[in-house]
Amino acid sequence: MQITPTFQSFFSSMPLKTLFSHSENEVADMVTLLKKEISSFFGSLLGYIVIGVFLTINGLFLWVFPMDFNIMNMGYSSLDGLFKLAPWVYLFLIPAITMRSFADERKSGTIEFLLTKPLTDFHIVFSKYLASTILVFFSLIPSLIYLYSVSALGNPPANLDWGATLGSYIGLLFLGAVFVSIGLFSSSITDNQIIAFIISIFLCGFFYTGFEFIYSLDWFGSVDLLIRNLGISAHYSSISRGVVDTRDIIYFLSVIAAFLIFTKISLQSRKW
Repeated sequence: MQITPTFQSFFSSMPLKTLFSHSENEVADMVTLLKKEISSFFGSLLGYIVIGVFLTINGLFLWVFPMDFNIMNMGYSSLDGLFKLAPWVYLFLIPAITMRSFADERKSGTIEFLLTKPLTDFHIVFSKYLASTILVFFSLIPSLIYLYSVSALGNPPANLDWGATLGSYIGLLFLGAVFVSIGLFSSSITDNQIIAFIISIFLCGFFYTGFEFIYSLDWFGSVDLLIRNLGISAHYSSISRGVVDTRDIIYFLSVIAAFLIFTKISLQSRKW
């Protein structure tokens, strides 16, 4: 495309840095806030406790307790127990991570200082969301030890359904990301961390199993399947089969976006 002399002189008289300096500053402030949130996790015991609790609970149920999740009792090499158990661990663990995100800032009064920074409300929400999601991601990485152990114990070794295993990990990461967005919203509507924790557990539990339960009642006839697809469980189970369907990805991204927007609206309500 050829630029006319008028527009060419305009662009030559205005450096590109001037055009994009505002957005660059916003990105830099977002990165600073993101680093602050991550350092608050790993600069204290919180991040290590989260990872340790996740690994300990899953490890006990997968290798020690003689229950349906126990890998040694399954008789075949599979991590199905982990992917059935982990959502329930996240159901309580992620609300514990996110409950202080905004509730603690509201209670201490630092939320007003944070909101005076040259960032939009959504940038603040998204930075806190990314930090918590990164922590969830790090909690999953050590579970690769379980994957290696199951693979080595197989006969023959590495006799795993790798497609379903990879799909389950992707589904678990998306599930955790959805729980984080719900947890942030819950934290934004109260200044009490315990209340935020309880609300988050309720909402996460409802989105994970509530729609599935309503579907099982068979009350709505032809609409039942639609109701089931509104829940996380249906899409998590779909990805766990090893087929990454774009409809499942769109669902997870839509729920995440919706709760981030709800959180932004909740913060904006302070001006009303």
